[in-house]
Amino acid sequence: MKNEYKHTKTTVSLINYHFVFCPRYRRKIFNIQGVEERFKELTTAECEKQGIEILALECHVDHVHIFVSVLPTMSIPNIMKQIKGCTSHRLREEFPQLKAMPSLWTRSYFVSTAGNVSPETIKWYVDTQKTRP
Repeated sequence: MKNEYKHTKTTVSLINYHFVFCPRYRRKIFNIQGVEERFKELTTAECEKQGIEILALECHVDHVHIFVSVLPTMSIPNIMKQIKGCTSHRLREEFPQLKAMPSLWTRSYFVSTAGNVSPETIKWYVDTQKTRP
C-alpha cells in the first residue's frame, strides 16, 4: 500500500480514514449471492466519482471495512453519506431479498484516522520547533 500526498493549489495532505459500518440489525447481507461483489463495484464507482481513493475494502458477513485516502475538503459524515446512500439505494433495487428493508445501513459507523506519523513523532516535531535551525 502506498501513502501518497495529495496536492491541490493550496494544500498538501495525507488524510486516511478507516471506516467500519454494518447493515441494520447486523443482517448477514453478504451471504446473499452477488451482494458483496456488487457492493464493491458500487462503492468503487462512487468513490472515484467523489475523488476518494480506496486503499482497502473488505466485506465480512455482517459488516464492512473500508480504508480511504481523501482531500482535506471532505468531511467524514459526507463520505459515509455518499457511500451508504448510493449503495443502499442500488442494492435494495437490485436484490429482492433486500427490498423489504426500509434502509440497508445503520446510521452509525466507526472511523479512525491513520497515517505515517505516530503521535510521538508529531509531539517531538512540535516540541523541537524552537530548537531547530
